[in-house]
Amino acid sequence: MTFAATILTLYPEMFPGPLGTSLAGKALARGDWSCDTIQMRDFAADKHRTVDDTPAGGGAGMVLKADILGAAVDHAISQQRDAPILAMTPRGKPITQDRIRAIAGGPGVTLLCGRFEGFDERLFEARPRIEQVSLADIVLSGGETAAIAILDACIRLLPGVMGAASSGTEESFEDGLLEYPQYTRPQTWEGRTIPEVLRSGDHAKVDAWRKLQAETDTRLRRPDLWECYSGVRDQSASGARRKDKDTDQ
Repeated sequence: MTFAATILTLYPEMFPGPLGTSLAGKALARGDWSCDTIQMRDFAADKHRTVDDTPAGGGAGMVLKADILGAAVDHAISQQRDAPILAMTPRGKPITQDRIRAIAGGPGVTLLCGRFEGFDERLFEARPRIEQVSLADIVLSGGETAAIAILDACIRLLPGVMGAASSGTEESFEDGLLEYPQYTRPQTWEGRTIPEVLRSGDHAKVDAWRKLQAETDTRLRRPDLWECYSGVRDQSASGARRKDKDTDQ
């Protein structure tokens, strides 16, 4: 099954962009995924193909019009009815690896790329299917860059795109932790040596070391992730203890 990506944008020439190279580009050539763009200006009725207007209540910048984008979204839905619709906006909920994995397991995704000061809020009220998402607490010039990043994250999880079957699972966020540190040859570089445990050949010790490093780095670098991970782990342990206790009775 082909994973179908549809992008609503003012700049269709930005796609597939970097996704036309490397593993994503090879997957595109094989037909593992498709990339279609919809020019939002095509749904404007005036001769200037206007898609934005000044903010109600005053203020700087311009706002994307709800009537134009509503028509564009409706067209995208008619083309791909079952795909989730994601609007790229810094006001959105930060997207997670869990959500990426769920999208990659479906028929495709429709991405709505914001520009200027953002969207007329009535668009989301009238089209509740649209998910407002962001990459992080940053502001970009437009949603196209964020859309490319989200597509890249999805495409690499499609069957056959990555070489090793474990490549998509032994990575940051896949188990709630940052990925453990990686090393490769040469064994010694500028006086720094690959940790001895990684050269021991003892797979059990290697796995234990990697788990410890992942937990340590997550705790120090991403306390937000660590708090979630610790909570889930504690709940699992409590559940296991309750089960053991029930079995003893």
